[in-house]
Amino acid sequence: MTIKHILAVVLVAACAPPDTFPLPGSPPGQQGTSLLGVALVPDTVVSETNQQNLEAAHADFLNTPDDADAQIWLGRRFAYPGYYRTAIDIYTDGIAKHPDDARFLRHRGHRYISVREFDAAIEDLALAARLQQGKPDEVEPDGQPNEQGIPTSTLQSNIWYHLGLAHYLKGDFPRALSSYDQDAHRSRGPDGVVAAGYWLYMIHRRMENDAEAAAVLEPITADMGVIENHAYHRLLLMFKGEISVDEMLESASGDDGLQNATVGYGIGSWFLMNGDHDRAFEIFDEILSGPTWASFGYIAAEAEVARRREE
Repeated sequence: MTIKHILAVVLVAACAPPDTFPLPGSPPGQQGTSLLGVALVPDTVVSETNQQNLEAAHADFLNTPDDADAQIWLGRRFAYPGYYRTAIDIYTDGIAKHPDDARFLRHRGHRYISVREFDAAIEDLALAARLQQGKPDEVEPDGQPNEQGIPTSTLQSNIWYHLGLAHYLKGDFPRALSSYDQDAHRSRGPDGVVAAGYWLYMIHRRMENDAEAAAVLEPITADMGVIENHAYHRLLLMFKGEISVDEMLESASGDDGLQNATVGYGIGSWFLMNGDHDRAFEIFDEILSGPTWASFGYIAAEAEVARRREE
């Protein structure tokens, strides 16, 4: 899809009712295929806030089509409602225009993870890391700010975080470990500590590095002052034994079963790491029965189930 086609979609959206949005692709809206062969299709309903933000990003881009920030935000605004293919196309065009700007590779790599193209994500994020080598880091603004309106991550920490995740989802724990070590060195404040620490703990456990896993938990306390990564924080406290597994399960469940894929994957991983594979995969299957296919917990559960089916 060319940039002109992308903008045509936005213009149609601007004339549509606020609760609808045109879905490109065939079948309608398909963004990719899951690791289990299921079509990945976003909601057909887009919130009024997302619609307004998208229209504003479109206007900014039209006014300054050569401005990297405007193009990045156009891609981000498409990605938030789940239109990852359009976002990827926007970032691809941006990479051609701004080849030395690692932000386009960082965001495209993230969205390649969303559509289950892990090798493409690794290629983008590794190149982004090379482009940033030796450069000062920068705070990355939030498109969906937390309650305090304080950004908690940086460009470089996000590059390494998503690169580690892509390796983890492929089951390549040594490379995932190396990437999350890099992320941990660049993390900002308590939110960065728990985000990197969550994956580091699980990787060390999967690699049977029990002493290193225990060391990850040492600085984790209940009063860390986490702003937004509360799920990772509470899961680390669960791994540490300060919150019970039953309490975490209750917090993640509703009337229709497991509601929070992030917490669910962490709990399933706890059972997996402690040898109860049957219970772990019961939880992973329950996550996959839900709708949040773009969340990292859902993708990780999907990867576990896909690997098990291949065994």
